[in-house]
Amino acid sequence: MGYKCFQEILDIIHQQASKKFTISVASACDGEVLETVKYADEIGLASAILVGDKKELEKMAGERNIHLDRFQVIDEPDPIKASMEAVRQIRAGNANCLMKGMVNTSDFMRAVLDKIEGLRTGRVLSHLASFEVPGFERLIFITDGGLNIHPSLEEKKEILQNAVDYLIRIGYQMPKVAVLSANEAVNPKQPVTMEAAALKQMAEHGEITGALVDGPMSLDLALDQEAAVHKKIVSPVAGQADLFLVPTIEVGNILGKSLIYCGKAVMAGIILGAQVPIILTSRAATMEMKIASLALAALPGTQSTKASFKPQ
Repeated sequence: MGYKCFQEILDIIHQQASKKFTISVASACDGEVLETVKYADEIGLASAILVGDKKELEKMAGERNIHLDRFQVIDEPDPIKASMEAVRQIRAGNANCLMKGMVNTSDFMRAVLDKIEGLRTGRVLSHLASFEVPGFERLIFITDGGLNIHPSLEEKKEILQNAVDYLIRIGYQMPKVAVLSANEAVNPKQPVTMEAAALKQMAEHGEITGALVDGPMSLDLALDQEAAVHKKIVSPVAGQADLFLVPTIEVGNILGKSLIYCGKAVMAGIILGAQVPIILTSRAATMEMKIASLALAALPGTQSTKASFKPQ
């Protein structure tokens, strides 16, 4: 099973849902975040616990015609303390997902990683992005272009397993993974290709489970079966990759932004490896992208929505 678009994900959430998804928003005094929460509530996708400066929240909500009585509001003006309180709401079982508001990313992640009150699981935290590309027949998943800068081979193994486990939870059976590099040849002068070959072997030996993994693999080969035929390469992943593992954050960032700004793609992104999905979107992310990210976070659970994906 694979997904063609984000609207399909929202439709499936509606069909399988039994209760509404709840987001815990850290330092919620952010206009775009409030607009996202408002729309998510209107379409029945998610409710929210808003942790932040109550007076400022009331002012911002009034300017945007947002009814705060639709949400639980916890008054905490300090962004760092608000992040910790948002995490506590997760630990208390009051919310299913954590979302960053108007707080520095480092302070937000410090709350997530707090050794006593945080959301650690012992796994590496990693970013998973999904792209709906016009004219393409399926969603594309990319990891990790948003969190780990230059992961080691062992870290790449954990990043890959995080993403594979997530894809399995949302319905993929044996997802196909392309470990990206500039070409398909294993070359000691290109350490990325050596690591890609090692990850492929790990999957073959059961050290990475639940996926078909091939690499090193160039992007054209991973996307286009005709490229595989032309290059005379036989692979169960070629032209059919669901998930792309990038070698560094720069590659993932540039690939993702190329899809958005050149390919007009819609992107969703979540952080995996914590006790719950974490939404940490770019300041440039549109409402559509934020709602898509919420949909990715909500899909593994049993939430409820029936609405159009695109905000009106």
